[in-house]
Amino acid sequence: MSMQLQPVFENLANYLKSIVGTLELAPDSQLRKDVLTICNFCENPAFRIAVFGPFNYGKSTLLNALLGDRTLPIDLIPTTGAAIRVCYGDELRSRIFLKDGREINELGTDLLKRYAILDDQRCMHGDVESVEVCCSHPFLKTGVEFLDLPGTNDREAQDRLVRDRLLTANLIVQVLDARKLMTLGERENLRDWLQDRGIQTVIFVINFLNLLEPDEQKDIHYRLRFVAESFRSQLPPGVSNLYRVDALPALRARLKGDNAAAQTTGLATFESALQTIVNYNHEKLDISLPRVQVIVEQVKQVAEKKKDAIASELETIKQKHQTKIELKQKANKLIEQGFQRSLSDFQGWLYLPRLLSHYQAEIAISLQQDKFSEWFKSKFEPIVLNYQKQIDEWVRKGCDFFETNYPGELLLAFPNPPVVVTPSNNKESYSTTFSQQLDWVFENPVGSIFREGASYIFSKTKNAVNNSETKKPSSPEDSVTQIYAAAAENYLTCFSKEAFSSIRLYEVKIEKVLDLQQEKEPKEIKQQSYQLQLLNGLIESLEQELEEISRKNIY
Repeated sequence: MSMQLQPVFENLANYLKSIVGTLELAPDSQLRKDVLTICNFCENPAFRIAVFGPFNYGKSTLLNALLGDRTLPIDLIPTTGAAIRVCYGDELRSRIFLKDGREINELGTDLLKRYAILDDQRCMHGDVESVEVCCSHPFLKTGVEFLDLPGTNDREAQDRLVRDRLLTANLIVQVLDARKLMTLGERENLRDWLQDRGIQTVIFVINFLNLLEPDEQKDIHYRLRFVAESFRSQLPPGVSNLYRVDALPALRARLKGDNAAAQTTGLATFESALQTIVNYNHEKLDISLPRVQVIVEQVKQVAEKKKDAIASELETIKQKHQTKIELKQKANKLIEQGFQRSLSDFQGWLYLPRLLSHYQAEIAISLQQDKFSEWFKSKFEPIVLNYQKQIDEWVRKGCDFFETNYPGELLLAFPNPPVVVTPSNNKESYSTTFSQQLDWVFENPVGSIFREGASYIFSKTKNAVNNSETKKPSSPEDSVTQIYAAAAENYLTCFSKEAFSSIRLYEVKIEKVLDLQQEKEPKEIKQQSYQLQLLNGLIESLEQELEEISRKNIY
C-alpha cells in the first residue's frame, strides 16, 4: 500500500473498528478477527508480500534466496512455527514480541531458533505474539516487507494463523511443489482463504521443477496456467503470475555469489516481477482493496441484520410501551370513575334534606328515649363507615396501580351527641315563658347548634301565636318534642356541613394520586434508537469511504 493511500485506508479502518465494537461480535468470531486484521493492514504503510504453502515446500528457502542469505531458519523438518515479518534495518537483527508484553532483541538470527521454530511436538511457542527480522536488503528499503508464514496442512493452529495473516498482505506468493501439484487442500485454500475473501491477485511459484523431466515440466506449467489465470486480475500489463524458481539451487548460487547460476534457477525473473508489481502499485494500483471491500461488505451484511433485529426489538418495546400507556389510561379512567361514583353516592346520602327526612325523627325519638348511642352505633355510624370503605377501596386501587403513596383514608368527625334536659312535671313550670323554659331545658349548652335550634323553634312558635288568634297555645309536651326535633336537626346539619367540607379537602388530595402522569419513555427505547442511529451512521461512512476511493480511481 502506498504512502499516499494510507490516510484513506486509515479512515476506513477507524470506521470498521467502530462498527465491529457496536456489533459486539464474540472475541473468537472469525469476522471480528478478519476486521481487526484488515484494520491493522490498512494502517500499515509498507507493501507486504506474504509467502505461504504447505510444510517442506521451500518457502523459507525461497525468501532466503531473495534476501541473499540464510536469514530465515531452514531444516529438513517443518520449522517455521510463527509468522516471521522481514523488514528493513541497517543491521541483521531479530526481535521476539511475547504475549505478556515483553520484547527480546538480539543481533543475528540465532534468536529465531529458540522462538520461531516448532518444538519437539511440532507446535508453535504459545508465548510468542509475533516475530520480526530486520536486514539491510535494498528491496526492503523501498518500503517492502516479507511475511514468512508457517506451513499449512499440518496443525489447525498453524492453519488459523496463516489464514488470518493472509489478509495483512498486499501481495500473496503461493509456493507449489511440482512433484505433487495442487492437492485438494491447496485448491480449498485457494477458494476459502483467498478467492472468497477478496484476494484476487496471487503469484504462484513452482519449486522443485528441476527434479522433473522436461516433458513433465511443460505439462505442469500448462496445467497451472489455467489456475493462475483466475488470480491475476490486478497485475500490471505484461506481468505473469506464474514463475518457476528452484529455491535451493538459487540460494546456493546467491551464497556463492554465482549470478549466472542464479539466473538459471528463475530467481532473477521472479525478483524483477516483484519489483515491477511493487512499483506499479506505488504509482497507480492498490491490489489489496478488493479484500477490504469483501470485509466491508461482510460487516455491512452483519450490521444490516443487526439493524433489522434492533428495529424489530425497538418496535416491540414501543408497542409494549403504548399498550402500557393505554392500559393505564383505561385503568385511570375506571378508578377515577369508581372513586367519583362512590364519592357522589356518599354526597347524595349527606344531602341535608335527605338526612333530615330519614333520620331527624329517629334521632329525636332516640334522644327522648335516652337511646341515642345505641341508635348511632347500630344505624348511623355503620352506614357512614361503609361509604368511607367504598371510597377508600378505590383510592387504594389507584395507589397500587400507579405505584403512589397512600394518602390516608377520608376522615370524618361526628358531632358530640345532643344533650337535652326536659322540664320537670311541676305545673308551675308550665306558666313560664317559652324562652325561659329554653334557658333551663339545656342544662349545659352543647355547642351553639342546640341553642340555635331551640331559639329557632321558639321564634317560630311565638310568631305563630302572635299571628293566629284562633290557634291554641302549645302545650309543654309539644314544646319538648319540638326541642328534641331541633336538636336532631342541628346535629344532622352540623354533621352534613363538616362532612362536605372534609370531602372537598380529600378530593384535592386524591386528585394528585389519581392524576395520570405522562409515562416516561423506557431507557431501552433511547438505547436502541441510539444504537440504530449509530449503525446507520457507520454504514453510511463506510460506503462513503469506499466510494471516495473508487472516485479517485485508486485501484
